[in-house]
Amino acid sequence: MPILDLDRFAQTKLTTAPFKHMVVSDFIAADQKQAVLRDFPAIDHAGLLPVEATRPGPSFTALIDELTGPALTLAVSRKFGIDLTDRPTMVTIRGRAQEKDGRIHTDSETKLITALLYFNEEWQSQGGRLRLLRTADDLNDIITEVPPSLGTLVAFQRSDNSFHGHEPFVGVRRYVMINWMASGFSAQRELMRHRLSAQAKRLLNYA
Repeated sequence: MPILDLDRFAQTKLTTAPFKHMVVSDFIAADQKQAVLRDFPAIDHAGLLPVEATRPGPSFTALIDELTGPALTLAVSRKFGIDLTDRPTMVTIRGRAQEKDGRIHTDSETKLITALLYFNEEWQSQGGRLRLLRTADDLNDIITEVPPSLGTLVAFQRSDNSFHGHEPFVGVRRYVMINWMASGFSAQRELMRHRLSAQAKRLLNYA
């Protein structure tokens, strides 16, 4: 059985201004949510990690296969009107947030499309809710605010004004980020940076 609900993705409206974005609730099939959440890898420090730096269970591994498969790439290409067929993908995972996370930014130009898929059963905190923003200097100039709830997907096309961020939150905040990249070189460079960061944090935790 598929884990991702591509029909729901296709039926969700794309907002085009001030930048292209969409929010898909229940993107993970209802009967798959708990298995995928159970198999989310244990992560005890903040920062983005490459998938291969973690130890996910089988259901989560199957989800990653779908996220990087041709069916989702085709669906995203159609929705955003950009051919991603031959573009490399980069997948990273975050398990915990720290105080400095959530600062307003637009993503680097090497990223064409960014998609965030969340894995948090209940979200009570006001912090940690992703905000898509109109400006680079006001976290309250909100286009839409998205609690990082289990199965919610946020996707947007990177542009010079694709501002986003969130209020500070410290603690467990799980998501997978998939980026369709401009080139394979840029994907490898970004992944190497995340690998080195993960290794440094692991050494600090053991020190």
